[in-house]
Order: sequence, then structure tokens, then C-alpha cells
Amino acid sequence: MTQTDQARPEVGGSVVAAGITTNYLHDGAADAPPVLLLHGSGPGVTAYANWRLTIPTLATKLRVVAPDLVGFGFTERPEGVVYGMDTWVDQAVGLLDALGIEKASLVGNSFGGGLALRLAARHPERVDRLVLMGSMGVDFPITDGLDRVWGYEPSISTMKELIGLFAYSRELVTDELAEVRYRASIQPGFQESFSAMFPAPRQRWVESMMTPVEEIAALPHRTLVVHGRDDQIIPLDNALALLRTVPDVRLHVFGRCGHWTQIEHAEAFNRLVLDFITA
Repeated sequence: MTQTDQARPEVGGSVVAAGITTNYLHDGAADAPPVLLLHGSGPGVTAYANWRLTIPTLATKLRVVAPDLVGFGFTERPEGVVYGMDTWVDQAVGLLDALGIEKASLVGNSFGGGLALRLAARHPERVDRLVLMGSMGVDFPITDGLDRVWGYEPSISTMKELIGLFAYSRELVTDELAEVRYRASIQPGFQESFSAMFPAPRQRWVESMMTPVEEIAALPHRTLVVHGRDDQIIPLDNALALLRTVPDVRLHVFGRCGHWTQIEHAEAFNRLVLDFITA
């Protein structure tokens, strides 16, 4: 991955997007078809943590851009910023503008999938193809898993419990990974913005990320929906709802897979997405 600080792989380029100084990772040829990767909303998440196994493969044929959305990672947290879909959509479009990208494919993970849906509905001319992985953006009763993720209070033991919810494979639920993700979650400013983002009761934040059904049904974009059958954070029913609603859609479900499709089935996920976007 192209970085500006090799000692901190989470830190890449920096550009002002919709007034927000935005940290973003970038890789691939500048003249390749662009793809924008939108991360999820777990504690301590960054574009790097979310997409580190995805970017190198996509960059073989695509120009990859993966930002830290405001409130997450190493992007500026301006005083008085209002966290919500309007802010995140404006930031994502502002990033495309700042980088001179007229139209990009979108790959959205979970919360990032809800954001990708909203962006595609609001700015259809800016979107080529759409990939929604473990996606929000439709109506569903909040799961216990998502409620626990958004209600995270920092500790190594709590982080290990959350990893156990994210991953199907018990091999990923290690003390070492829990320690790494816990340390990421307590970097300066990280937990403060995260705890301010999704206060209880949290069903309202699920609803705030919904795109109206009629807008989803009007999407003109070729769309790939990817989900883990055993996802405890975002229910498989979300993927089925998108399958029923998006006009030009195909669905891929991974068995023995939780919410971390791009990690638990990295090679297959990367090939699936790359083939879909470049076909």
C-alpha cells in the first residue's frame, strides 16, 4: 500500500474533503478505474484495519482509495462536527472531488455499506458499481451483537468478546488480536468520538442509516451483495432484503463466516469483488 508513514501503516495521504482533513490509504495505478472502500463502525476501526487484506489485490487492477471517515481513525475530528449520514456522504463525495475522481465503484462494509447505499441514492452519477458487505441501510431490529459493539467500553476482555462476535472462526479470537484492537481503540480521541456517535437507545442509529426502500429500488447500479451466513452483528436477512429490492443485483453468501468476510475469507472475497468490478 502506498503510505506516507511506513512506521504507521494506518496513516496514508491527507486531503481536505468537505472541510475535513481526511486520512486515506491509496494504491494502484492513477489511471486505473477507481474504487472507494468504506469501512465499518467497530471500536478503534481504521481503513487499514478494515481493508489491509483487500487493498493489495484490488490495486492490481484498480485505483484504490480507502478513507478514515470522520469520527474514526486518523482523520481530523473538527470541533462541533455532527456525526451522521449527511456528514459522511458529504465527506466521501468531497474526497472524490479533491482527488479528481468523477465516478468510482463503492465497496461498503456494514456501516460503510449503509453509507454506500445512501451515497449511491443521493449521487447516482458518482457511482459505477456497488458492493455491499454485511451491509446496513435497510430496516432491521438491532442485534444484540451490534448493540454491544456500539456500546463498547474499553477493556481487553470486552474487545475479545467483541472479536468473538465478529468472527466465526475461533482461531481469530486470540489474546494477541484483542490486545492490538484494544490499543487501537484507546488512541487519543478514538473512544471519545466513538462513544458520542451511537449512544443508547441504539435502534435509532440503525434507522438513521436506512435508505428508503423506494430509493433502493430505483438504484441503477450493478450491485453485489456479500454476507456471512453466521453474522451475529448484521443479520443475513439484510442481504435478502437487498436481493429483493435492488434491481440489478447478485448475492454471495459465505458459510462458516461471521461479520468479517474480508478477513475470514479474504482470498475468495478479494477475487469476487475484483472480478465483479472489472468484468
